[in-house]
Amino acid sequence: MSQHKSLQGASGIVIKRNVLKRFERVAILKKRGQWKEGDRVAGLRKTKPDV
Repeated sequence: MSQHKSLQGASGIVIKRNVLKRFERVAILKKRGQWKEGDRVAGLRKTKPDV
C-alpha cells in the first residue's frame, strides 16, 4: 500500500530499507559472483544493502 502525498514529508525523505526484495538480493549476489543463472531463488544467502 502506498502512502498518500499529504502524509509525506516536505522534502520527500527517503528512508534506507533493511529488508530487500528477492530480486534485489539476487542482483547483489550476481554482482558479487555468488549466484549464477539457473540457481534456485529459494533459500538465498543473507545480504546487506549496498550503500
